[in-house]
Formats: sequence, C-alpha cells, structure tokens
Amino acid sequence: MSTRHAEPFRSNLLSLGALWMGCFFLLTTVLANGEGMIMNERQITKAPCGHILTNTRVWSPDGKWVVYDVRSDPAGDRFDGGRIEMVNVETGEVKVLYTAKNGANCGVVTFHPREPKVAFILGPEHPSEDWQYGPYHRQGVIVDTRTLTAENLDARDITPPFTPGALRGGSHVHIWDGEGEWVSFTYEDHVLAGNTTEDGTHEMNLRNIGVSIPRHPVRVSRDHPRNHDGEAFTVLVTKTVANPRPGSDEISKAFEEGWVGDHGYQKGDGSRQKHALAFQGLVRGAAGEIFSEVFVADLPEDLTRAGDGLLAGTSVKRPAPPLGVSQRRITFTSGRKYPGLQGTRHWLRCSPDGSRIAFLMKDDQGVAQLWTVSPNGGSPVQLSTNRWPISSTFTWSPDGRRLAHAMDGSVCVTEYPTGKTTRLPSNPEGASPQRPESCVFSPDGKRIACVRPVPQNGTVYNQVFVIDAPPGLGGE
Repeated sequence: MSTRHAEPFRSNLLSLGALWMGCFFLLTTVLANGEGMIMNERQITKAPCGHILTNTRVWSPDGKWVVYDVRSDPAGDRFDGGRIEMVNVETGEVKVLYTAKNGANCGVVTFHPREPKVAFILGPEHPSEDWQYGPYHRQGVIVDTRTLTAENLDARDITPPFTPGALRGGSHVHIWDGEGEWVSFTYEDHVLAGNTTEDGTHEMNLRNIGVSIPRHPVRVSRDHPRNHDGEAFTVLVTKTVANPRPGSDEISKAFEEGWVGDHGYQKGDGSRQKHALAFQGLVRGAAGEIFSEVFVADLPEDLTRAGDGLLAGTSVKRPAPPLGVSQRRITFTSGRKYPGLQGTRHWLRCSPDGSRIAFLMKDDQGVAQLWTVSPNGGSPVQLSTNRWPISSTFTWSPDGRRLAHAMDGSVCVTEYPTGKTTRLPSNPEGASPQRPESCVFSPDGKRIACVRPVPQNGTVYNQVFVIDAPPGLGGE
C-alpha cells in the first residue's frame, strides 16, 4: 500500500477504534451503575381496560403469548372480568379465548406448561340471591387456545350422598404441575359454609388445597341446579382443624401452594417423590399467636383411594385426603424476632429441580427478604439481603439460577445461591411502579412479564409489560 493511501486508512482505523472505545465505555458505565438502560421494557397491551396477570404460568409454552384477565380495579380484588385473553408479545395481537355469559365472570388464568390450553376460575352463571360469586361458589375451566373449546375441570355435587371425585364448593387459582399432569388449587366448601363453630361432630368450612387429575371424568346427579360434571377426578390433599392446639403442627388454613419441582424432588433416602405440594399453613404458637409456616404434602400416585375419611366428605365433615398423603411441617420459626412467613401476599415457589422452596420472611431488621428451605426440612436460608423489602410475588427462572420479583418500584432478579439482586430497567420518569401480583419468567428465562398502571384518557388502567432479563447484568 502506498503512503498516499495508507494515511487515510490509519485515520479511519483510529476513528473506528475511538468510536468502539466510547461505546465500550458507555456500556460498562451503564452496567456498573446497574441502571439497566440497555435493556428493553415494552408495553404489550394497550386496550382501555384493566389487565391482571396470575402469579405464575402466564406464558404460552412457546413463549410467544401472555395470558391475562380483564378485571376493572387495579388490584384485581373485584372479580368482575368478563373475558380471558392472550396477547402476542411480538406483534401485540390480542386473541379472546373465553367470554363469560349469563352473568358470570372469569379470571386468574394460567397456561399448561406443554400444551396450548389454559385454566381459570369461572364464577356462577345466572347468579341468584343465595348463589353469588364467592370462595365456595366458583369452579375451574379449561380452554384449548386453538379451538376455543371449553370444559369443566372439577365437578360439583352438593347433595348427599356426595360423589367421590367431585367437590362441594369452589376451587381457585388452578396451576398445572411441571409435567402438565395434575392441577392444584385452593378450595372452600359450600356444604359446611353455614357452620360457625366446630366440635367433634360438625366441622366448619376451612380453606384447603386440592388436586384435579384431568382426563378422569366425573359425572354427578342433577338433583340440584348448581351440580355439574367435570373432566377431572378431584380431591382435597390437606388436613385442617378449626382450633389448632398451641405449639402443635395442626393448621387452620392451607393456602398459597406451589408444586415442588418440575419433576418432584429427591427425598433424604435418595428416592424420588414425583408429586408434592408446598404451601403455607396457619399455625398457633405456644402463646396463642397465629402465623404461617411452610408445609409440604407428599402425594401418592393414586389419589382415588380413600384414607381415614370419605374423599367426598359428609354433610357434617370436610372431604378427607386420599390414602397415602403425608402432610409435614417444614419451618419452625416461632423463636424468631418476626416469626412466620411475612411480606406481601405470595405463593410458595420451588426451584425447578425441587431442591429449594422459596418464600418471604422478615429479617431481624423487619425487611421482607427471600428465603429458601429444602422440602426435606432443615433450617431456612436467607437469600436476599436488600435494604428494601421484596414487594411482589416471585418466580424462578427455568434454570433455577434466578428469581424475578419487584422491589423499590422496580422489577429485579435475585441470583441463587449468591443472593445478589440486580435491578432491571428503571421505570420511565413519573411512571407507576409494578403491581405486586405478578413477576413471571418466560419459558426461556430471557423475559419477565409484569403489570404496571398506565394513565390513559384521564383514567388509569393496568397494562402488561415485558422486560428483557439477560443474565449477569448490573447489580444492586
């Protein structure tokens, strides 16, 4: 190359090098500050209505769609939504999956982990003065997202003799296990709802946890207008009592459950427990104080065999768990400064490999942090150590290395097992913080779905956002 041509070439190289160094400096500065400016946050719903995400399994198996319901109030406390919809996260296309009719409402929708179908709550059609929407007047419905065909999940039979495999009340928050075989939910009982006290003969309605086994249809008598068939055999798997003995492992409420592992968990003896649920159980301390602890119910593979009581219950007794269910208390926190699970309402979530159950509990400074515990028991381990409390529900990434949650107005990820928390992109100036009800990793672990209130035409509506969350960026 001649000297005449070499000089411009060297000059261009120097310019390109300077430009590259400038970009590198900007990138490293952004990452060092943890501001998340290079990440992408997108609003994917725009309609002038409320959008509510469930706390887990809102993504389609292929990661292209997010499913939600359309309740009107910001927290979704009003169960008044009339549609189940999903939105394509790339194109913004909205597809209506189900429209309630005859005065019913629907909501709290989740995807199957492998198949194109969703489950959700349906309230009563033709509600009447004595049968309004409530904890023991709702049911599960499954819809195929391709054909839009709907079927009842759980059957209901409220007239004795009750039908095994059917329930006598209402199911709530339907979540498939990791293999898409069984569905869990919380339950309350219509038959016992009028009882205000409990003795050795008559029992009260208490919140419990149940499991449905789809593709095992249950048919019931039509001797009551609120009876209906279901396409799953359904049972309760927890045991509660109205008045737990102080200091005992008895519970008065079983709630906010999660499946233990995508394929169960390894027990202390090396065997594999295929199906298990972690849940919060409300206990009474030795001094009479009431707080929740972590419990696990190990489930047999055959849920159709009766144990100590009738699967369907009686007119004065709650449905009893099947033969072989083992209910165990995992945490014992009564001696702590802040005993029991604490913080925002949350569901227990287990790592995909089944080794650690995550929950919220306050540290000694009174800040709600992420903690984990083994389903086999042992001492809880504090994961996060942040200045601000965890302010939302949370989910694990598919590789089990991070948990997504909100904190201090931002969506964050906390690494497992280091506990390092990374703040994802800061909200635009003046924007509302993320809602606490959901913070859900996508199936590939690269994105998080959440909800933020957005002003629109003089009104504020919950809208769904998707945030890119590549690993290893930033730091709190």
